[in-house]
Amino acid sequence: MSYAVKSDKARSRKGAIAQSTIKRAKREVGTRALQKRSAKQGHILSPRPVWDEDDHALRLFRASRYDRVKIVKSGLPAKYVKVLSLCMHMRIEKFYRATGLARPTVERKIREAKLLNQDESERVMGIARLVGQAQDLVLESGGSAEFDAGRWVGDWLEKPLPALDGKCPGELMDTVDGRALVSDLLAQQQSGAYG
Repeated sequence: MSYAVKSDKARSRKGAIAQSTIKRAKREVGTRALQKRSAKQGHILSPRPVWDEDDHALRLFRASRYDRVKIVKSGLPAKYVKVLSLCMHMRIEKFYRATGLARPTVERKIREAKLLNQDESERVMGIARLVGQAQDLVLESGGSAEFDAGRWVGDWLEKPLPALDGKCPGELMDTVDGRALVSDLLAQQQSGAYG
C-alpha cells in the first residue's frame, strides 16, 4: 500500500473522529435549558440556532450585520466556545488566549448553560466569522466544499506573518481592530495558497 493511500485513510479516520467529536459538542450546545432561555429572551436564532448546523461559521459570516449585532447583544451560548475550538482543532487554552476570554468565567457559564456577555460574544463571533470568511473565500474561488476551514484558520492564526512584523494573527484577535486587521489579511489570501 502506498504512502499516499495510507495517509488518505489516516486523514479520513481522523476526520471522522473529529466530526463525531464536533457533533457531540454541538448536541451539548442545544440543551433544553439554553433553548428555553434563548426563546424567552427572543433570541433570533431560536428554535434551531446556527451553531447546531454544520456550516455554522459560514452562516454567521454571511449573516447581515444587523443579525450579527442582535446575536451578540443577546449572547452566544458559552458552549459555542468549545464547539468552535473543536472545529478549529485548536486547544481550548490557545482559544482562550487568542480571544482574551477568562477561562474560569467561560467554564462556569458552560457548566451553568449560560450565555456569554456582549463582550465575550463579540470576541467569539470574531473567530467564528474568520472561519466562515475562510470557507467563503475557498467556495468563491471554486475550491472544494470539503475544505476544513476551521482547521486551516486554527493553524493560520498561529503562523507568524511578515505583514504583521512577524507576529501571529492569533495575537491580535482579542481586540476589535485586531480582528478587523486579521480579517483583511485573510481576504488577501484569496490570491495566495490556502491549503
